Amino acid sequence: MSKQNDRKQASQYDKIIKENLEITLPVIIRDILKLDIVQSEELPDDVQHTKERKPDALKKVTDAAGHTYVLQVEFQVADEKEMVWRMAEYSIMLMRKYQLSIKQYVIYLRDDQPSMSTFIDTRYHKFSYRLISIADASYKLFLKSGNPEVKMLGILANFGEDDSQKAIQSIVDQVKTFTKGDFAESRYFKQMRIFVQLRSSVEQEFEKAMETISKFFKEEKDFLYRRGEEKTKHTIVENLISELGLADEQISKIAEVSVDFVKNIRSELKKK
Repeated sequence: MSKQNDRKQASQYDKIIKENLEITLPVIIRDILKLDIVQSEELPDDVQHTKERKPDALKKVTDAAGHTYVLQVEFQVADEKEMVWRMAEYSIMLMRKYQLSIKQYVIYLRDDQPSMSTFIDTRYHKFSYRLISIADASYKLFLKSGNPEVKMLGILANFGEDDSQKAIQSIVDQVKTFTKGDFAESRYFKQMRIFVQLRSSVEQEFEKAMETISKFFKEEKDFLYRRGEEKTKHTIVENLISELGLADEQISKIAEVSVDFVKNIRSELKKK
């Protein structure tokens, strides 16, 4: 997979995580991080204006023991070797800005074993953060919630000794049952379809579960067709830029896409 596709796929996951974070984060803090938080305050995410990436979740919290600290939670789909340095940078900036202890967690969303380092240990620098794999948590933990946004995270979790087909069917059925309105239902299932790409071993089981929801399945077939058509046009435009060096307006007419579409792809190619 190209770096461009990697970035595009990662941005899809980031978008879903951020859209649902207000609902999912309290469950993650309590059941995945095992933190007993009694008070929470949102903190600005512009830790440093020059940083390329903002924290996923940043809060000033107080736990049941009365300890107040800054809690940072990051969601990661790539096994990124530079992660430890990024977290160390955040730690210093946050400590300087808020003059509080810092607790940092990275939640890994894939089902393989991450190899990224979690600590720095040199003569003059000692630093560490907590790395947690969502695949170590039971999918039943997420199904306890009454919120579809939380239930769908079960797709990324551990099925234990349960049959994967039955587990996925249960997740799909519960998301449908607890969703109000066709628009919300379509949104959640499209998000789940993106999430399931992180667990390629169960994609077939997910497709079978989706077939049981006939109305949505028809909509999704149309969606997949449109997605495939867009991917084809993306490839055509890339080739016209790379191989023939045509102007944006010419490519727009040939590929039957907007000039902005061509300009975006040209910009992406320059970043490779």
